[in-house]
Amino acid sequence: MAQEADAAATDEEPVSEDDGVIIVSGFRASLESAVAEKKLNDQILESVTAEDIGKLPDNSIGESIARLPGVTSQRLNGRANVIAIRGFGQDFSQTLLNGREQTSLGDARAVEFDQYPAEVVNQVVVYKTPTAELVGQGLVGTIDIRTIRPLEVSESIFAIGARGSYADLGKLNAGSKEFGFRANATYVDQFADDTLGVSLSASYVDEPYQLQEFNAWGYTGGPSGGAQLIGGSKSFVTSTQLKRLGITGTVQWEPAPNWMVTLDAFYSDFEDDQSKRGVELPLGFCANPGDLLNRNAAFCFGATYDVSAQQVDNDTVVAGRFPTVEGVVRNDIFQKEAELISGGLNVAYEGDDGWSAFFDFGYSRTDRHELSFESYAGTGVGALNGATDDITFTQDENGAFFTSTLDYSDPNTILLTDPLGWGGGTQAGYFNDRIIDDELKQFRVQVAKENYDSFISAVKFGMNYTTRDKSLDPQEFFIRLAGGALEATIPQEFLLRPTNLDYLGLGPMLSYDARELIGAGIYVLDPNTSNDIPAKAFEIEEDLMTIYLQTDIEQDLGGAMLTGNVGVQAVHTDQSSSGLAFPGGVQTQVTAGADYWDVLPSLNLSLRFDSDFVIRVGASRQIQRPRLDDMRVAIGYGLDNNVGNSPTGTAPFLNGGGGNPTLRPYRANAVDLTFEKYFGTSGVVALQLFYKDIKSYIDSSTFVFDYAGFPLPAGPTPPSTIGLLNAPNNTGGGNFYGGEIAATVPFDVFTEALDGFGFTGGLGYTKTEVEDAFGNVDQIPGYSKWVANGTLYFEKYGFNARGSVRHRSSFLGDFTGFGGSPTRRLARGETIVDAQIGYDFQEGSALDGLSIYLQGQNLTDEPFVSINGNGNQLQVVDYQTYGRRFLAGFTYRF
Repeated sequence: MAQEADAAATDEEPVSEDDGVIIVSGFRASLESAVAEKKLNDQILESVTAEDIGKLPDNSIGESIARLPGVTSQRLNGRANVIAIRGFGQDFSQTLLNGREQTSLGDARAVEFDQYPAEVVNQVVVYKTPTAELVGQGLVGTIDIRTIRPLEVSESIFAIGARGSYADLGKLNAGSKEFGFRANATYVDQFADDTLGVSLSASYVDEPYQLQEFNAWGYTGGPSGGAQLIGGSKSFVTSTQLKRLGITGTVQWEPAPNWMVTLDAFYSDFEDDQSKRGVELPLGFCANPGDLLNRNAAFCFGATYDVSAQQVDNDTVVAGRFPTVEGVVRNDIFQKEAELISGGLNVAYEGDDGWSAFFDFGYSRTDRHELSFESYAGTGVGALNGATDDITFTQDENGAFFTSTLDYSDPNTILLTDPLGWGGGTQAGYFNDRIIDDELKQFRVQVAKENYDSFISAVKFGMNYTTRDKSLDPQEFFIRLAGGALEATIPQEFLLRPTNLDYLGLGPMLSYDARELIGAGIYVLDPNTSNDIPAKAFEIEEDLMTIYLQTDIEQDLGGAMLTGNVGVQAVHTDQSSSGLAFPGGVQTQVTAGADYWDVLPSLNLSLRFDSDFVIRVGASRQIQRPRLDDMRVAIGYGLDNNVGNSPTGTAPFLNGGGGNPTLRPYRANAVDLTFEKYFGTSGVVALQLFYKDIKSYIDSSTFVFDYAGFPLPAGPTPPSTIGLLNAPNNTGGGNFYGGEIAATVPFDVFTEALDGFGFTGGLGYTKTEVEDAFGNVDQIPGYSKWVANGTLYFEKYGFNARGSVRHRSSFLGDFTGFGGSPTRRLARGETIVDAQIGYDFQEGSALDGLSIYLQGQNLTDEPFVSINGNGNQLQVVDYQTYGRRFLAGFTYRF
């Protein structure tokens, strides 16, 4: 597409002995391509390019992106899946595929990078500043994933690859695996005198991921006399089997010298099947000291606490005893299945007189089922009706370790039931199937005129229309035992190998596949008819019309060249949300929304000196559209007679909470300044400074809301439709600013003795002063003050080796809460260490074209840890251990 910069070629001709020419290839060639992309572009950007066809430098696209300066990731089940740019999480950036907006797996807009196999990706570009012609831009950055264009490749290629993987945590759950594999193939060819090109790539993954987790419900000062005591434990051993088929194909046709037709498509079939087993322990939230009968019934049942046994350090109980604990044996299933279809047609004309034009159509659709299946077992139905455990515990910065007296693997003791009476004694589990449909269509035209030998080197005018429909249909059921039974022994034929919880001190636990119990008729599904369920649902329709004008600039200043662009986008948004609202608790079908304009000017200037020194300046107005689930129309509201709280000074008035269908985008004014020193196209050292003035932020708060168009609840008619709503809202803002140091340096620029050695990486610092609705400095999702990464490499004579480190300071991480709803917790900083060695067989050998490699990931077994919101390091909420992963593989290029 026209908005894509001309990238340096990534495919190298074979090494030639003629004239002593040595062709750089592999990882070094990938870095040189990224340096060339950065140098030639007028936007501030970072990029990563495949070392060869079907061979990104990392085994996952998320890990490759996370190694770029100013960029980092959050791990999900051990995989780098959530990307943060300049300290802001996934809700503040936009992801494109070949320049087109994409649908997403989650409830919001953010793309999960597990969906895109690294083997079918040729290049990823992260734009940190926008231009007028960059449609679909984000607030802090825009990630553009690019696939192969066959007519840009100078030869026919057929390449295959495969690898095996090993997780050193072993097979934690029955039926799980410790070994996995992936295979891929790529074909590229040109026909009809290089006027017709075809590329096809396919990748299949079947790999396990293992996780040992400690999880605390939270902390309470109640029964401990003031010091913070663990409220409960919901800790699981999780085994994930990831299966993914990814296929991408492109056909390019040049029917005439001035015309190019490009048709591309991407398909992904994704399945993430998790078995989660553990023992849930009601502790401090559920206990009163020494009183077996006087439980805190408003919260839960199931524990007593011995105050005399506790030890306190730093306002935290670090050792204690619960003499009676009624645990819940959990055999849960979390299964995500998603299918993504994406593609488009581009017809481009480039005349000999400087005129050019293109038409582009893009389509993206995601269908997702996300099943969360909880299964409960225990020693008896309800409180006080079964055997209890006597638990002592110790707590440190790694979480809690328990000493147990009860055998949780005894099938005669552990029964299918409602152990704590969560469902009135009849709820033996919970079944939540979240169905998401997301469809996007994009139409775009652009006309441009180049003006040679002129200060204004080009003028571009374009229009883009995007329509998106996304819906969530939650289907939730109580799990009950057949025939109204309150307890049931698990039949022997359904029992699996016990799951080992020794890492928690709880020993083995009873294990089974709850899905088999439904198939056998032991479990039955009872629909949950609460208003809480449809309140999660949404159907969002969004139509965006973008008109833009951009002029490109080029001027020789004598000893320096000034290049750049200046332009403006005008974006009209028409958003609508349909679903159920709940006036007075009554389900009522409602449609509401808003329409508005955003005007987004942008400026990018680059002063390029003959000495390979470049100074860049960027200034722009930027937006990021809100999370789609925040825009849902589901609002519960009623009549409030407290005139003192009324926004109009009259009563009764309408007061409610839920979603906000009139929500506007995040908006900011931004300035960027960079200083870059290049070493030809092989290396660069850069200092990047940025400042963003947030004019509109989104934060949940109570604000004045007009209920016009919403049905009134039963009762007296309020004098006005103006009331209060607690929901996501556009508040004031603040600012954030920072800097990044980035470097890609081959060491032969210092001395030829170090030819083959080099370094690439960066260090980023971001300071945020964004305020919430109450004037408090807000914790921004994904925000890390410090981000650093570095890769030291050697590549010569066919041998290659590299070690990589990436670090981020503490941040607000994304987790999945009850019922699949998102929740956020303060995550501890982490440092990830990876390494790889490999060998490329050289020209002339019998194995020419073959590359072999061995990778090690997370070599220091770095955990992922979240802590209590007060920042106390002893009050651990999550402590997740993924173990080390080792991968061995090959690629062969015919």
